[in-house]
Amino acid sequence: MIFVLQVRGSPALIVTMLVAPVLLLLLLVPFPPSSGAQLPNQGQAKDLPIATNGQPFPWDRMRLPKTISPLHYDLTIHPNLTTLDFTGVARIELDVHEDTSIIILHAKQMQISNVLLLAPEGIRPLHVLEYPHFHQLALKYEVQLEFAANLSDSYHGFYKSSYRTSSGEVRVMASTQFEATFARGAFPCFDEPAFKANFTIRIIREPRHIAISNMPKVKTVELPGGLLEDHFDTTVKMSTYLVAYIVSDFLSVSKTTQHGVKISVYAVPEKINQTAYALDAAVKLLDFYDDYYDIPYQLPKHDLAAIPDFQSGAMENWGLSTYREAGLLFDPDRSSASDKLGITKVIAHELAHQWFGNLVTMEWWNDLWLNEGFAKFMEFISLDITYPELRVDDFFLEKCFEAMEVDSLSSSHPVSTPVENPMQIQEMFDDVSYDKGACILNMLRDFLTPEAFEIGIIQYLKRYSYQNTVNSHLWESLTNVSDVCVTSVSLMLCRNQHNNTKWHSDDELDVRAIMDTWTLQEGFPLVTVEVRGREVRLSQERYLKTDDPSLTEGFLWQIPLTYMTSTGEYVLYLPEEVDWVKFNVDMSGYYMVHYAGEGWNSIIRLLQHNHTALSGNDRANLIHNVFQLVSIGKVRLDTALELSLYLSRETEIMAVTQGFGELVPLYKLMEKRDMAALENQMKGYIVDLFRGLIDRQEWTDSGSVSERVLRSYLLLFACVRNYAPCVTKATQLFNKWKDSDGTLSLPVDITMAVFVIGARTPEGWDFLFEKYRHSMQMSVKSRMKFAMTVTSLQDKLKWCVHLASYGEVMKTQDLPDVVVSVAKNPHGYKLAWDFLRANWHTLIKKFDLGTNTVSHMVTGVTNQYSTREMLDEVRSFFGSLTEETGSEMRCIQQTYETIEDNIRWMDTNLPLLQAWLNKRSHKVAHEDL
Repeated sequence: MIFVLQVRGSPALIVTMLVAPVLLLLLLVPFPPSSGAQLPNQGQAKDLPIATNGQPFPWDRMRLPKTISPLHYDLTIHPNLTTLDFTGVARIELDVHEDTSIIILHAKQMQISNVLLLAPEGIRPLHVLEYPHFHQLALKYEVQLEFAANLSDSYHGFYKSSYRTSSGEVRVMASTQFEATFARGAFPCFDEPAFKANFTIRIIREPRHIAISNMPKVKTVELPGGLLEDHFDTTVKMSTYLVAYIVSDFLSVSKTTQHGVKISVYAVPEKINQTAYALDAAVKLLDFYDDYYDIPYQLPKHDLAAIPDFQSGAMENWGLSTYREAGLLFDPDRSSASDKLGITKVIAHELAHQWFGNLVTMEWWNDLWLNEGFAKFMEFISLDITYPELRVDDFFLEKCFEAMEVDSLSSSHPVSTPVENPMQIQEMFDDVSYDKGACILNMLRDFLTPEAFEIGIIQYLKRYSYQNTVNSHLWESLTNVSDVCVTSVSLMLCRNQHNNTKWHSDDELDVRAIMDTWTLQEGFPLVTVEVRGREVRLSQERYLKTDDPSLTEGFLWQIPLTYMTSTGEYVLYLPEEVDWVKFNVDMSGYYMVHYAGEGWNSIIRLLQHNHTALSGNDRANLIHNVFQLVSIGKVRLDTALELSLYLSRETEIMAVTQGFGELVPLYKLMEKRDMAALENQMKGYIVDLFRGLIDRQEWTDSGSVSERVLRSYLLLFACVRNYAPCVTKATQLFNKWKDSDGTLSLPVDITMAVFVIGARTPEGWDFLFEKYRHSMQMSVKSRMKFAMTVTSLQDKLKWCVHLASYGEVMKTQDLPDVVVSVAKNPHGYKLAWDFLRANWHTLIKKFDLGTNTVSHMVTGVTNQYSTREMLDEVRSFFGSLTEETGSEMRCIQQTYETIEDNIRWMDTNLPLLQAWLNKRSHKVAHEDL
């Protein structure tokens, strides 16, 4: 395998490296920003890192020098799916910007040999030094170094995957996942997003397989030994993390968009009949983006591939996006409304990336949100127009609430934040980058107007096509268009000293000045509103769950304010006294509001007597804010509970689910303490609150998507909480389904509730497990898997975790979800915690430090702990880790803070909760008499 580096510039170099197996276990480290491309002083070798052969390594920074950049990669890859390794040849054409005698690039866990320089004066061997800590190679004249390697056992780099057919045969394939720093594990490269280049790829395979990559195949050549070599067209200029190729036995279905782009969906042969919905959605959405961005899709084709083993939800590789099977495959007879919503959203997300992320890419991973925040935001913009029946607006606030959950901790981070190593880069793929990013973009769009915002982002994409950007480039584009397009008066709260408020009108608009306060500092503001007659007093502070007030000091945001009153007017000065005022209309802004004085009482009265005077999003916003304010002592718990009483008349999905989202965690904290009486009292209150809505649910698949998603949610809750009418109905349906040997067609939306009840008995659990083993419908398997993890049968819970960790019947990719689901089960939380500790080193090797998967396990297993004994146990374990095994991960600090907040909440509010529930039950009993 030959790896060739061609160099243009002064001096003119061309480097050729013979490269053996391509799977170097390079731990990619996010490198701190480099101040320049100069090499370190080589006269001070004592200060330089030491290479694997003991010589000084001539570069001491994580970021690569900018003396050289790649122009074109010519890659030949030959995976062997029997020996599970691969070989390759890389020829890289380089542009040399400054005189240099060395070339620094990335390689990870890879054998490298026959490194050559192709220069006008002839071919010369190069000396190779390796510094594994930075995953870097240094290439010099006159010296040669060899390396070797295999297909990855993790879900990153060029990795092996497998699936089992209905007849039990195991088939092996190979796929790639290079974001963020794993391309270096597949081929030597300049593995940073700013080093964009063109790629010409060839894949050698057996005739029984196919190969697909970013670009269309241009020809196939027969090789000696019965092998075939597929040649793919040269890509557009792009970053290494977007390169992709797959060798498999997949089948595909195809259609062409109105703009002439061929769309294909690939899946394992026995699941190809579940690809029709994804194909139609991809065609419709790519056409939408083509028109919306006013920039044609840049490639002649786009493939969507359902990968049997896939850690994340999906990946936006240019021209070949990859997905979990559950994120792409849809069976119209067995998939739920929630499945349809989720699949459509993830396709919309990855196709949005073809412009935001692929065409225009962030300069460095500190601005990952420019990719992910935009793609998350565009999910909702695109689907609101292309699939109005999905009513995606009903689900947007959930993203903001999830972001605020982590952003309310002192361990949060700014949307744009420096990162210095691969673990820190991986940690950027979190709710702050995705969900907070989307929410602040939504706030800005609402503030500027949708029309001005759209013009601005189109201008941004056109100006920076095939380039890399930072925050300020986006703000400049939006400021320029806002100067022309925005004419309405907008209000901005941007000072809090001495309760003074400064209001900006649009002739002073500086988008960068506004948005820097949202992207360059962590957290979000709490706006306190106090109404005195016609006078409204406003102030802001950081919302933070802490017992240290000093941590909230020094934060200031420019906040686009919206509000409405009982007179329906949106004005700054109240023309008359009003009964109530509601700020942050529809929660378009990423901030919380506290209504001081009589403010909350006036809102409670409004909700009790005329809750529809406010939109469903406004009601969900109020539910969220009032309970979150209890956590920081701004509002008493009994005030929040009084507000919750109106929920007995609520029907909108966002408000209902947010009610559950605030009330259910209260008894979940008690489940891990010995306080069954209060726990059951709280559970009874929630069931009573929603009893009317639950009773009105039909056990069918009728209604809109939102109504169907809500039905599934309510019936599942009712069954888990042993609400007798639901348990009786679900038991009857499960028995009928079991008696038919699983052939009875159940309404899809109610199957989760039915399966959960069935899994309560050993016989029912075993039957469900057998059906899980043989099912080819991913959405059905997902519901069965969940039901098996919420049983009270502890031996079955242990078996679930074992199955997922072993990876035969349940995929190991599902292990994190299984562990977290078991952890939320009051009969399984100790099992999950013990498993996490006992298998920590295996888990971080399989799923990688800093990934959202590992963070999800850590926080999911521990976030309902609420005693000092539990906190001490958690601190003891994570405190014993080293930096190499994860001690510096942000999720560990988030875990400590969450448990501490839970303890404070319980210490402060348990007596109030007990008293309020006692008073409520006495009042209800009196009313019944």
